[in-house]
Amino acid sequence: METLIKSILQHAKLSQEEISLCKGFWTERTLEKGEFLLRNGEICRHDSYIISGVLKAFCINAENGNEEILFLAIDHWWATDIASFSKQKASIYNIQAVEKTSLLQISHQAFQKMLREIPSLEKYFRIILEGYLGTLEKRVVFNHMHKAEQKYYDFLETYPDIASRVPQYLIASYLGVSAEFISRIRKKNKSS
Repeated sequence: METLIKSILQHAKLSQEEISLCKGFWTERTLEKGEFLLRNGEICRHDSYIISGVLKAFCINAENGNEEILFLAIDHWWATDIASFSKQKASIYNIQAVEKTSLLQISHQAFQKMLREIPSLEKYFRIILEGYLGTLEKRVVFNHMHKAEQKYYDFLETYPDIASRVPQYLIASYLGVSAEFISRIRKKNKSS
């Protein structure tokens, strides 16, 4: 809980009373490797902050049955289907633990109540959403404007912690390339 409070306090001022009140809205949950946080078709009932671990969000490609990675999330990141959570409608993707993962979760109803009772948290969650939107915009631009090799190098530079913790095939899926392509790049770099 302390890492979440520390993150909040970087962007919003809270009194000690508000910090105590905020803590009361969250519950802890642990997912084992392979366990689902959310499945396609379910309603995302909780917003989830990762204390430690790795989650992947993915859809299954109907044509070939492969996982298409939408995002990877690690310690101190958020993992939520924002549209499903905010509208309380069915999710269009899955979120699954890549390794054992500890979470802090807040239900949709508790989230709304928390924002009413601690209005300064609106700023914090706005900043989180702005960061997420910026990341999505960059990904769209990179997917359309850059070659696969450049996308891979940018991923390694931007997300070194993810690159060191997840299998290469997940990175390949996230980038829209084959795992063999990444293996070739890695071999080329080792021989250079």
